[in-house]
Amino acid sequence: MQPLQLEVNCQGYLILPPEIAVRYFPDNVCVAIWREPELWILPIHNSSAGGLLLKQRNALGERSVLIWEALPTNWPTGLFPAFWDEDNAALRIALIDGRRAQQNH
Repeated sequence: MQPLQLEVNCQGYLILPPEIAVRYFPDNVCVAIWREPELWILPIHNSSAGGLLLKQRNALGERSVLIWEALPTNWPTGLFPAFWDEDNAALRIALIDGRRAQQNH
């Protein structure tokens, strides 16, 4: 899979494009884990197990998930590099690298 650019907005939501949500999060449930310097988003395949719900944002099929509780203190907002890690079945988002890149602009 090609590298992605994913948005974390100022309200603490991660925005997922429809193709990523459908392919990797078909049950619309996930967990968010901070593994410095990345945020890992892992799918849950049974909503009765708990987790975070992906909500449909618009008619295009974009999803949003509230992840602010898993974010580090003073978390950055904006677009960040991400990729799907097949070995760990996780969407990995490089928040620290993204913050450094934003500070340099």
